[in-house]
Amino acid sequence: MTKIYNFSAGPAVLPRAVLERAQSEMIDWHGSGMSVMEMSHRGKEFTGILNKTETDLRTLLNIPQNYKVLFLQGGAIAENAAIPMNLLGSGEADYVVTGAWSKRSVEDASAYGKINVVASSAAENFTHVPAFDCWNLNPNAAYLHICTNETINGVEFDGLPDAGNVPIVADMSSHILSRPIDVNQYGVIYGGAQKNIGPAGLCIVIVREDLLDRALPITPAVFNWKTQSENQSMINTPPTYSIYIAGLVFEWLLSLGGVEAIEKINIKKAGLLYDYIDSTDFYFNKVAVKNRSRMNIPFFLKDESLNDAFLKGAEAQGLLQLKGHRMVGGMRASIYNAMPIEGVEALIHYMQQFEKAH
Repeated sequence: MTKIYNFSAGPAVLPRAVLERAQSEMIDWHGSGMSVMEMSHRGKEFTGILNKTETDLRTLLNIPQNYKVLFLQGGAIAENAAIPMNLLGSGEADYVVTGAWSKRSVEDASAYGKINVVASSAAENFTHVPAFDCWNLNPNAAYLHICTNETINGVEFDGLPDAGNVPIVADMSSHILSRPIDVNQYGVIYGGAQKNIGPAGLCIVIVREDLLDRALPITPAVFNWKTQSENQSMINTPPTYSIYIAGLVFEWLLSLGGVEAIEKINIKKAGLLYDYIDSTDFYFNKVAVKNRSRMNIPFFLKDESLNDAFLKGAEAQGLLQLKGHRMVGGMRASIYNAMPIEGVEALIHYMQQFEKAH
């Protein structure tokens, strides 16, 4: 049987050990006689799962005690609206546009107040992060919003600007837990789960406590971070099974040695693929080297008439979901934490074979 490697950008591959654990606990979780999907979210079984999931995430990211961790519904798109509702007030916010998702964040936030695009790489087709000294930052902005890894365009931040006293709000959906971060540098970190954490439908929000009193009066309770933090993310029924799977992923990461250990693996995986792409004239990547994403690697064939043949051949080899996003075209290999290095090696081997044949 052909070995399958799933390069989907999301929902994405999950660790096999996590899926096997979930399978073994599907019908009867720890002798409770219930599946996690059947449990009351307020029962002792699920509240135990939720508490451990938060504890493990705090350990993985070294989250300070003055930050709240929320497990919310709606994914990162819902947070595009929740962020200005919780932080904007009567002021203005700065946004940096480095790809399709940060562009979408601007569009969604604009319904709630004055949004200023203070830097953008749109004119260069989102192939880099604009130099920080070119950002037209407002020292009185309510917050500065960035997307630190653009899934579609394959652009990743290699540092942070000096925003002064302005809280940085970061969409980390597609590379959270792939490398160590200093949470203290951010006011808010958020991300949809379906890349590096678990199933779609869950969004994790890490918010500094002093930012919890700014919500607009129109903010619905389900989007109000303070209300959710006071109710352990359970003013309504949370996405219980997605939280459970996230908890299993966190346990898996801890068993490997945490984000420091997985970063070393991610550097090796991305390095192998980029090195091969750079070694040949048959394929190419458009992103500035310093901003190349470790998680999402778009690449193109010099002869685009071969795209369909490449994808058909890849699928026959068990290399799935390599077609690039419709906005960008070409190919895209998403190699999140759960993608084993053998998957990257198999992709490179196929790319070499395809190049020789054409």
